[in-house]
Amino acid sequence: MVICVAENINIMSKTIGPAMKERNPGPIQDMARVLTENGADYLDLNIGPARKGGDEMMDWLVKTVQEVSDLPLSLDTTNLVAMEAGLKANTKGKPLMNSVSLQPERLEKGIPMVTQYKADVIGLLWGKEGMPRDADERAAMAVDFIYQANEAGIPTSDIWIDPIATPICVDANQVLSGLEFMSMLGEIVPEAKSILGLSNVSNGAPEDLRPYLNRTYMIMLMKYGLYSAIVDGYDKELLSIAKGERPEHVKLVHDIMDGNKPDPASLDQKELEHYKTTRVLMGKVLFSNSWLTT
Repeated sequence: MVICVAENINIMSKTIGPAMKERNPGPIQDMARVLTENGADYLDLNIGPARKGGDEMMDWLVKTVQEVSDLPLSLDTTNLVAMEAGLKANTKGKPLMNSVSLQPERLEKGIPMVTQYKADVIGLLWGKEGMPRDADERAAMAVDFIYQANEAGIPTSDIWIDPIATPICVDANQVLSGLEFMSMLGEIVPEAKSILGLSNVSNGAPEDLRPYLNRTYMIMLMKYGLYSAIVDGYDKELLSIAKGERPEHVKLVHDIMDGNKPDPASLDQKELEHYKTTRVLMGKVLFSNSWLTT
């Protein structure tokens, strides 16, 4: 089972963005209802940097969504004033702060909010020099973040580590580094949770092909105990995989990762899609927009 955080209530959306700016609750509440019915476990409310009036927007958005859904919220903004407004407005369940990075200013201001509002927090592995270059740097950053959070009184079980997914079309090595780090995390800090933005791995691919990358990468991460993922809450097939309803596909992908290559001629259409996509994500086949048809 993977906890699914629906990413769709996002200011970048062509319908939701204007609704947020105009304080029009209709489209937002309609989407919140659908995402809840689809089986999301959390709703991510992403208002971006929201430099002007972000606190008022987040306060309104939290209240608007909680009128129609009882799901816990992931509050997603780089504006910590807006983040605090959302934490104050939250009345249903334990909120998730998305996110606090290892940048000194973010840590200094973000960590006290976690303790004050008794929230869970996503520890984003982004430091002074940007994103980590490999699995070892991710591991060092994870230990550093958890140490500083623990020192402030935050239990490790309230921390969700995000190693940062990168687009397969940009750097396949970073995709593999994310997998390698996930294989290490349970040994380094067994009590910590893990989370990853799946849509990042498919960013830049044609829209109709992105779900194949997202679904298969989630299955690959599940091999190493993935706790949660930020997902497209309209992808019902992905949600069904997360809820354990496609065990045969999970086994196929994990077998391929273990070096057990099946005969492609023996696979049905869905299995073939996972087979080809796994090989692309493992770097066995060079990524191109035609990976599913070649």
